[in-house]
Amino acid sequence: MPAENVRSRVWTLAHGRSLELGPQSVLMGILNVTPDSFSDGGAYRGDVPRAVDAALRMIEEGAAIIDIGGESTRPGAEPVEAEEERRRVLPVIEALASRSDCLISIDTYRSETARAAVQTGAHIVNDVWGAQRDPAIAEVAATTGAGLCLMHTGRERVRESDAIADQFQFLETSLRIAADAGVSTAQIVLDPGFGFGKDAAENINLMMRLDELKAFGYPLLVGTSRKRFVRSTLGHGEADADVATAATSVLLRERGAAIFRVHRIGPNRDALAMVDAGLHAMAMAK
Repeated sequence: MPAENVRSRVWTLAHGRSLELGPQSVLMGILNVTPDSFSDGGAYRGDVPRAVDAALRMIEEGAAIIDIGGESTRPGAEPVEAEEERRRVLPVIEALASRSDCLISIDTYRSETARAAVQTGAHIVNDVWGAQRDPAIAEVAATTGAGLCLMHTGRERVRESDAIADQFQFLETSLRIAADAGVSTAQIVLDPGFGFGKDAAENINLMMRLDELKAFGYPLLVGTSRKRFVRSTLGHGEADADVATAATSVLLRERGAAIFRVHRIGPNRDALAMVDAGLHAMAMAK
């Protein structure tokens, strides 16, 4: 476990907020307000108090960020109109911001939703298309100061045969879009996009080679929680796979990940606490 994993970096966010990344793992809780997300679709759709209560429970358990999404990104999901997406997410963001000072992330690739979400109280824009579906989303980050997560996807594009080469091809384009819009490097984190257009073998290969992405020089956010490749690797019918997810979190933390986007906070919190203790001990021994 390399000691450089514990080096500190400050992620600058909207509304004058910031978050230190590096020394301790950061947990991002997933809150889907959709009817059809692959794991928890329909659980909170249209029920703002219930959604906020779920977010508050994740915060109590150790989540530093709540990532709120209004459109499912599972394969084959029906797209929603931008107006419907905003109708789903904005009341939850507003209500959560009024009850907690937690960091709020909006999971969207639409610039108009991102802008409205930040105006309503969100601090971070999490774009699964890496600012390449709607490049104006980078301008939203630049003008609002929001943190910007640029995610890699393998969907709807020609890919390099090597997983890491494909990461660089895609994410370098995303970073150029962000730079051209005036987004500060201190606002950016990168996500390798586990599960997005990648089969099980590709996901495992990417997981074991994550440390190669440190060459970008940006903090890494990872989202393996309950993904199909995790569940299929188990060889049984457990739908949630939270313990297996925690195992992937350990592997990815050892390889340099800073932020972990998960459904269940507790198992990942405890597993990552042990890794962090080991990383800290190794750093102190240098």
